[in-house]
Amino acid sequence: MAEAWPVLIAGAGPAGLTCALSLADAGVPVVVCEAGADLALDLRAGTYHPPTLEMLERWGIPERMMALGAIQVRTWQIRDREAGVLADFDLGLLANDTNYPYRLHLEQHKLTPLLLEKLRFYPHFSMRFGTRVVAGRQNGDGVDVLVEEGGRRHIERCAYLVGADGTHSAVRESMGVDFEGFTWDEGFLIVSTTYDFEPHGFAKATYIADPEEWVMLFKVPGFNPPALWRIALPTDPTRKRAEIMDDAAIQARLQSFLPRETPYDVVHRNAYRVHQRVAKTYNLGRIAIAGDAAHVNNPLGGMGLNGSVHDAVNLGDKLASLWKGEAGPEVLDLYTRQRRGPQFEYVQRITIENKRFITERDPAQRRARQDEMRRIGADKKLAYEYLLNSSMIAMVRKAEGIR
Repeated sequence: MAEAWPVLIAGAGPAGLTCALSLADAGVPVVVCEAGADLALDLRAGTYHPPTLEMLERWGIPERMMALGAIQVRTWQIRDREAGVLADFDLGLLANDTNYPYRLHLEQHKLTPLLLEKLRFYPHFSMRFGTRVVAGRQNGDGVDVLVEEGGRRHIERCAYLVGADGTHSAVRESMGVDFEGFTWDEGFLIVSTTYDFEPHGFAKATYIADPEEWVMLFKVPGFNPPALWRIALPTDPTRKRAEIMDDAAIQARLQSFLPRETPYDVVHRNAYRVHQRVAKTYNLGRIAIAGDAAHVNNPLGGMGLNGSVHDAVNLGDKLASLWKGEAGPEVLDLYTRQRRGPQFEYVQRITIENKRFITERDPAQRRARQDEMRRIGADKKLAYEYLLNSSMIAMVRKAEGIR
């Protein structure tokens, strides 16, 4: 082996664990340090696009996801609160492009245990909870990593350091890399309920435009049974969190969307700010970043979690070849080129366009966008091209062609 030290990964989310799995599977010793005492119970993300399922297939993860009750979403909708259904998209149009012509819906906190379960089989893998990566500094042929464990700090040595430690990444800060972009004026309120919206004609993934009160709906396995429906609504971030999360206020908003005689059974709620940001580079010497440490975007389109997995597989494979001496350090520059450029061209552009579409206030622009969406939904060729982008297939193909 060209390297004696392991690869150290900060963060045990989907990006960190997927990267670790790619490395461990290639015979590379890997250590994952997670600041929390256990895997995070993250209730935000839960949509998996076809390319993501293809990437995870090598470890049998999609099959395990389905065994946990993952919901296959073969059609999804775009609506307007006044005009009704604008387009029904059939992912079956992608049958010649992927073995997974559908989305899978499964909560993110059910994916990470599957990844960790696979990793436990590798003797050269180590998982350390309650261990926070504070900073990393390159030093000759390795990286000195400052970690905090049990209230004490010490230095550890690794061959390469991966920051998969989220939006406020300490690893990215150690690199001195700018996190360029902006924060949306609107916040997001996420509410989960056991009430079933399908009998009312809503697809398992539905995006509903409205200049004042847009809505995003998607169905997840939940408690198997009952399934849960997650509802995203806009919030004013200047309001106090207690007001946004108030029981009566949430009930009023749900009743305004779909009135019913009895209150909604609300089992989860969260409110947060939404950002569109991309790191100026994803690598610097022996240090690289992935997932939310490298990029964040609004959830309209379900691309954030998927992009994190795509980063992790790409980076893990390249780091393995680098650690073994089969590739030179320039392979990490290729990682940045393959992931950062398409991130702007596809994920940032599409999610920003999605947000602007569902919040459009100008009546003329709103009608024009409604007509355009109807035209796309009614034309199989246009719908196919739209789905190649929205499913992230086009993005992955573009990345693979970058050298």
